Formats: sequence, structure tokens, C-alpha cells
Amino acid sequence: MIHTLVTWLVDTIGAMGYPGIFLLMVMESSIIPVPSELVMPPAGYLAYLGKMNLSVAILCGTFGSLIGAYINYYVSHYLGRPLILKYGKYVLIPPDKFERVERFFLQHGEISTFIGRLLPVIRHLISIPAGVAGMNHFKFTLYTLLGAGLWCTILTLIGYVIGENQQLIMLYSHKALLWVVLFSTALIAVYVRRQRTRNSKV
Repeated sequence: MIHTLVTWLVDTIGAMGYPGIFLLMVMESSIIPVPSELVMPPAGYLAYLGKMNLSVAILCGTFGSLIGAYINYYVSHYLGRPLILKYGKYVLIPPDKFERVERFFLQHGEISTFIGRLLPVIRHLISIPAGVAGMNHFKFTLYTLLGAGLWCTILTLIGYVIGENQQLIMLYSHKALLWVVLFSTALIAVYVRRQRTRNSKV
């Protein structure tokens, strides 16, 4: 069954080409939950076969993620913030609590955006608080590209390195996700420790 799924994914990505990778990753990064684990490894496998360029596939996936992230960013910025300020008190988000959350994201948006791009579910949502808080565009773009680029590279390399062992692609994609979660946890721990040390010196 897994072999059939992977074969179908490879055929589909191959037929859609680079624009397909870009559009699917736009969807993956916005509110449409297309798992990147079903897009980038097949692209890597096609690169292994010589039917795609590895670097171009990664770039298409990365910039597709950025565009999808900006869709969420602008929608939440222009629609989410006014709605929260006006109606938030009815759903236990009064203006003072919202301002605290907004302040937190403005102070810690870089690490939040970078790590959020690496984690399942969160990667679809992390652009929403960034947009609501009006995160600096340069920082949002930079850390979104770093996080999305790292994740797209990992997944694409899995498909490329595994090559003909298609049935192992999904297995190693899930293993990569586990290692990324562990890496993110360690990174958060280091960040929190540094923040505490910095605050204690103030």
C-alpha cells in the first residue's frame, strides 16, 4: 500500500513539475493541510532519477512555503487583529491579554517563527500570530525561509538519498520529523536559558 502511495505521489509530482511543488507547498504553508512529507520526498526521488534538479526543487518548496505563510500573515493581520480587539472579550481574550500575547510574539517572534516552520500542525498556524502582531517583514521572511528551507531540504534529501527504495521514503520522513522535534525542543531549552540569564543580569 505504501509503495502504491509513493508511486502515485512520484507520478503526480512528476506530472505537475516545479510549479506543482511550488503550489502544493503554498497550500501546505497556508490553511490547506497538504503534508510536506507527501510533496518534497517524491521531488527528491525524481531528482535522483535525473528528472528534476535537486536545488530547484528545494527552492520551489521553500518559496512556496514563504508565499503560503504570507497569505496567513496578511489575512490575520488585516482581519484577525480587529476582530480580536472587538470581539475577543467574548471568547476570553480581553484587550489586555491580547496585548500581552502580542508583546510576547514581538519579542520572541524570530525563534517562534523558525521553530514553528519545523513542527507539524504548528507550521500551518505560526504565521497567524505573526500577522496579528505585525511582525517585522524582514525578520518574518528571513526566519520563515530558514525554517522552511531546512525542512524542505531534509525531506527532499530523504527522497534523493533513498532512491529506488521507495517504500522507505515515508518511514524515514517520519523519523526525520522525530529528530526535528527533538532538535526544536533542545533549541527552545537553550533559548529559554539564555533569556533567563540575560534577564537576571538586567
